[in-house]
Amino acid sequence: MWPSEADPDFGSFVAQVCRELEAQGHELEVVAIDRRGLGRAKYLRLARDARRAAKRFQPDVVYAHFLTFAGPAAARAARAVGAPLVLTAHGTDVGNVERSRLAKWLTRRATNRASRVIAVSNWLRMRLVAEMPELADKTDVVDCGVDMELFRPRDGRECRVRLGWEGEPPYYLFIGTLDERKHVLPLVHAFTRIGEGSLAIVGSGPLRDELWDRPGLKLCGPVSHAQVAEWISAADYVCQPTDGEAFGQAVLEAMACERSVLATTRGGPPEFVPAEAGVLVDPTEEGEIERGLRQLAAYPTPNPAAREAASAHDVRVQAERITEILRSA
Repeated sequence: MWPSEADPDFGSFVAQVCRELEAQGHELEVVAIDRRGLGRAKYLRLARDARRAAKRFQPDVVYAHFLTFAGPAAARAARAVGAPLVLTAHGTDVGNVERSRLAKWLTRRATNRASRVIAVSNWLRMRLVAEMPELADKTDVVDCGVDMELFRPRDGRECRVRLGWEGEPPYYLFIGTLDERKHVLPLVHAFTRIGEGSLAIVGSGPLRDELWDRPGLKLCGPVSHAQVAEWISAADYVCQPTDGEAFGQAVLEAMACERSVLATTRGGPPEFVPAEAGVLVDPTEEGEIERGLRQLAAYPTPNPAAREAASAHDVRVQAERITEILRSA
């Protein structure tokens, strides 16, 4: 996945890792899918382009994000030039393996070839190893980190003026795909029941049409990674009540901006969100999101403790950890 003008938010967490690896002196050749949709033929093109790029570039190591389709493409490229392979697993990977025999077969073809596998959270690693026990001894946990310079504290009022976000405090923000798994509708319902404040939603997805004309709600559509930082700073609180969040990139970015967060217990956030940085809820339990919003409103804005917790996941540190894994391969 890679951001493009058509899909500016697509794979931004992958791109930031690659930029940091380059900043640390490594040379990268990127082969990626840069927009949503396009049909399954895109995976055949990815495999073809990866193999051609490997033959031209002659890499020391092939490094791929996502196991099910990018993994086999990367494995084919690595075989073509005799290079080692390292894979990073994200949330959809394990879901695919759990649901589909074909996906599990494709994933196993890639992971059998891989020297190392990286999972973005320990929660994800445990699920992956439960499905594929042979990966237990070669799977590390390293998340994609956060750019602490891009995601830094800014004045919320100034950001709201620049973005044209009018409304009443407190200001809540959701970032992500508008689908059932992200629990955006239950979040909106909980916000409506509270009856005060403003909620902005950044992203697109199949539930967008169900969110029109709701009081206090602003629909923003997808934005670039840099603009995400602006929207986070415009908010008092960032809310991500996803059911099964492999890591929680937007949660970490919000914390880096000194914003308190509402995050899920069902996934990676409990591994990096301390009590002083936000509230954790089980979004599948009745009333939990509303309880979390009411509790969150008592947190300070800005919240320096949130940024301090996020600093342990600085992308520069995570890229160094990834580099050591690539070197070991």
